[in-house]
Amino acid sequence: MMEEASFVALIVRLATGAYISMGLIEDPVSGEKKKDLEVARITIETLDMLKEKTKGNLTPEEAGFLEETLADLKLKFVKAKEEK
Repeated sequence: MMEEASFVALIVRLATGAYISMGLIEDPVSGEKKKDLEVARITIETLDMLKEKTKGNLTPEEAGFLEETLADLKLKFVKAKEEK
């Protein structure tokens, strides 16, 4: 069964890609953990852009989820860069 399209599902998909690019979770295709911090950076910037473009149009739950996800991604990105 296909997942219903939603803003939260979009955020989850983008965040998952960023976590994969930071080497924090395995790539579901290759089964490997690989780092590509440039892809992670671009994905985080995309989420930041979505936050700005959707400001005032999200439910409180959606806005909170996006804010928490971005905070976690940014923290983990800084740590991933330090480990490089």
